[in-house]
Amino acid sequence: MAKYNSIAVIYGSDSSEWEVSCRSGEFTASRIDEASYDVYEIFARFGKWSLVAYRKKNAMRVIFPDVARPEIDKSDFSVRIYGEKVNFDYALIMQHGAPGETGQLQGYLEMLKVPFSTCSSFVSAVAFDKYACKRYMDGVDFVKMAPDALVRKGDDIEAFAGKVRTELAFPVFVKPTAGGSSFGLSKVDDPAKLPEAINFAFSEGRTVLVEQGVRGRELTCASYFDGTAVRSLPVIEIISENDYFDYDAKYNGHSNEVCPAEIPAETAALVQATTEKIYAFLGCSGVVRADYIWAEDGLYFLELNLIPGMTSASLVPKMVRTAGMKMADFLSVIIENS
Repeated sequence: MAKYNSIAVIYGSDSSEWEVSCRSGEFTASRIDEASYDVYEIFARFGKWSLVAYRKKNAMRVIFPDVARPEIDKSDFSVRIYGEKVNFDYALIMQHGAPGETGQLQGYLEMLKVPFSTCSSFVSAVAFDKYACKRYMDGVDFVKMAPDALVRKGDDIEAFAGKVRTELAFPVFVKPTAGGSSFGLSKVDDPAKLPEAINFAFSEGRTVLVEQGVRGRELTCASYFDGTAVRSLPVIEIISENDYFDYDAKYNGHSNEVCPAEIPAETAALVQATTEKIYAFLGCSGVVRADYIWAEDGLYFLELNLIPGMTSASLVPKMVRTAGMKMADFLSVIIENS
C-alpha cells in the first residue's frame, strides 16, 4: 500500500529554466503510478502558485483553463477544487533553479512538515551553488576537481581576469554558480575575452565560477536511495556536436548520449561508486545526477544536478530505461523512500 495519497508535482520556477521545468514536471506527472496516487500539477513562478491539472487514481486528467486555475493556499499547502479542500501529502519537486533547487522551497515544506522528493533545504543550498559544493568537497580522496576562481558582481573584473590568466590554464569555462541548463555558460579560449564571458554569466546571478577546462570524455551518472541502500543508474557518455555541452546541444538534439557509456566496466563502476560516495558525503535525498570528465589522470567532478531534467529525452529517464525499469516504478521508489 502506498505511503501517500495526494502527490503535488511542483514545476515552473523563478529562473531561466522555468520552461524546461514545466516539461519535466508534466512528463513526471504523467508517469506517476495512476493506480497508487492522486496527482496534482502545480505551476509555481514568482510567488504565484496555481493548480494546472489533476488526476485521481485510475481516472482521466482534468485540466484547468489559465483563467480558472485554483490558487494554492500556501498557509497549509492545500487547494480547493469545486469546493472540496485537498491537503497535499507529498511534494515531488520539479523546479529547476530557484526556489526548487536552492533550498527555499524545501525550507517551506520542512516548516509545514510535508515530505518531499529532493535533498533537504541545507543540502540543496550548499550543493546547488557550484562553488560552494566544490568547497564543501575540498579534501575528499575519491574524485578530482579542476582548479577554479570565484568572482562576485561589483568586483574589479579586469583585475580578476588578470589573476585568472596567471593562475589557470586556458581554455576555461565561465558559469554562474547558481544555475543550470547551461544558461550563462561560456567556454573561453582567448584570455582577452574573459571579461565579456564573466559579464554574460552575471546575467544569471551575482557570483560566477571560472573553472580550468579538463580534456577528456564527459560522463554522467545518477544515484538514488531505494529504501535499503544508495543505488546508481547506468553511466551515460555525452558526445556533443558543438564545442561543448551547451544549451543547444542539450535541448536541440546536437549531442549523442550513449547509454550505457561505451567505457571499460571498471571505469563505469568507478563513476557509479563515486556518485554514491558524493550522494552519501553531501547527505542527498531523492535522485541526483553528477557530471564528470574522465581524463587521462583520473575522474574529475564537474557539478551536481539536484533536480535532474525529467523530460522524455532527458538523461535520467534514459538511464532508467537502460536499467530495465519503468518510470512509474522508479518514481514510486523515489516517492516512497525520500
